[in-house]
Amino acid sequence: MTTTDIAQLKMLAEIDELVARVERWTAQSVPWDASRAARSLLNRVLKRVDDLRIRLEAPLIVATFGGTGTGKSSLVNALVGREVSRAGRQRPTTTRPLLLIHPQCAPDSLGLDLGEFEVHIVESPVLRDIAIVDCPDPDTTESETPGSNLAFLHRVLPSCDVLIYTTTQQKYRSAVVGEELAQAASGCRLLFVQSHADVDEDIRRDWADQLRERYEVPEMFFVDSLRGLREQQSGQRPSGDLARLQDLLTSQVVSSQRTHIRRANLLDQLLEALQLCVERIDADWSEVEQLRRALAEQKQKVCGSMARLLQDELQVSSNLWERRLLSRVNEVWGFSPFSSILRFYNGLGGIIASFSFFRARTPVQMAVIGAMEGVRRLRTHRESSQAKDRLERVASLGMDDEELREAQIVIRGFARGARIEDDAERSRFSMDNLRQTAALVQESFLSEAGRKIDDLIDQQARRHTGTFTKLWYEFLFLAYTGFILFLIGKNFFYDALFSGKPLYTIDFYLPAGLFFLIWSGTLVMLFTRRVRRGLGKRIETLAREMAESRFEGGLFPGLEDLVRQIEGDRETVRALRDSAHLLREDLARPISASLGSKSIPVGR
Repeated sequence: MTTTDIAQLKMLAEIDELVARVERWTAQSVPWDASRAARSLLNRVLKRVDDLRIRLEAPLIVATFGGTGTGKSSLVNALVGREVSRAGRQRPTTTRPLLLIHPQCAPDSLGLDLGEFEVHIVESPVLRDIAIVDCPDPDTTESETPGSNLAFLHRVLPSCDVLIYTTTQQKYRSAVVGEELAQAASGCRLLFVQSHADVDEDIRRDWADQLRERYEVPEMFFVDSLRGLREQQSGQRPSGDLARLQDLLTSQVVSSQRTHIRRANLLDQLLEALQLCVERIDADWSEVEQLRRALAEQKQKVCGSMARLLQDELQVSSNLWERRLLSRVNEVWGFSPFSSILRFYNGLGGIIASFSFFRARTPVQMAVIGAMEGVRRLRTHRESSQAKDRLERVASLGMDDEELREAQIVIRGFARGARIEDDAERSRFSMDNLRQTAALVQESFLSEAGRKIDDLIDQQARRHTGTFTKLWYEFLFLAYTGFILFLIGKNFFYDALFSGKPLYTIDFYLPAGLFFLIWSGTLVMLFTRRVRRGLGKRIETLAREMAESRFEGGLFPGLEDLVRQIEGDRETVRALRDSAHLLREDLARPISASLGSKSIPVGR
């Protein structure tokens, strides 16, 4: 197997994968009008894919197409070298379409309704790998009616692989034929032939300039069909562009090119359909974007007021958070001399109260001291409860019914403007559902707030209890303590025993103890100041995060999910369009340079 064969097989596999991706996309359901329309269009194209697979190995179907009197029948006669179709220059002569096939061709393999054709079996080299359809004129009836030429063309042309578009000096600007060609050329390779070369001037350059806005026009043929037919009937080889056209149909549009041409036609039609889907979705995307902005603005509005309210309430309870922070610091620090001092200062109130019990002399004094301690503990518990109550009050200060109704009207209007309506619309916008959603969000807010506060305290505690920080404060605390202990030890063991100096009196121990209190208190004050530094900003950040998490899903979480689904749908169809465009560019290279096609402009 050659490298070219491997590359072709790889490309065919990529086309099959693209078709499978399109099938998976169309199998999904998104309750948006633009998505429904796009999927409906692609489903029609996918039906043609199935038809293509059935007749993949059948001969290519080449159809003539052109206005009345443009020489379609004469060209067919010239191509096969005998008169099989009645020709006329001024009036339509093809009333029933002709189908020309080779004797070795099985008509049933073409996928056509043979009852609609006048079938001719012709022994001609041109028909070895193709079947030719001599179509009726598209400009002989004013509208498409049952049994009309237009109705037949619209049924048959989608099954054709190559379209030979014929025109003359008088007809090449026909608007009616041009519009029909734009519809017929979708998913076809094109050959452009100017007939009547015996009497008309060569208008191919002007014709090509006119066509290039909508078609890829690599080559045009200028054919005298009548002379070519006479030359072949007399046993001569046809001259001029007719010979080149016959050579193209016998040597280039052959069985080896059959798969490439049909796959390229499929990609053309698939790419055009995907581009139409992108344009259809983009046309309605602005309304979806407005809905998304409205949802974001509604959530931001509530989050802004919640952030300010939470910040104020948490700042009021900052003393409680600071005490909890110091308690957590003691837990993280572990047991050490300086941490013992921290615990002592943190529980100083309780220790003083405990010592006060020893000073009591009467039951009345015991009762008074117990009452004072009870009041202190009650106040601490009340502050903690008030902090929790503030959070609950913040959670309960959600949107009232009037605000919920206003949000309901605004968001529902944008949703209908974007044509997003499904079975869940009624329940989504009901007041009962909005109240339930708000209640669920409030419930989750309380648990989330408590968790975030605990995380903040733990984070701050660990941040200020690193190894270097602990060593530094332990060193400063032990420096003074060690110095005093050294002096006391030296005085007791050395000065008193060996130097005869007296032991230190209370005049030494009182100042030493006072300075110990001052020194340890200074260290505790510096450390607590360090720990509390930045706590206000962290509380402000925490308030904002909790406010945002409070309405993380918004009052319309289902609608927000649907908007995200639509956005993903839009990106998917764009990716499919881009993949089809790249494959089309790669597949077009091996096909004959003389075959044109419809231009498919691909936007961003």
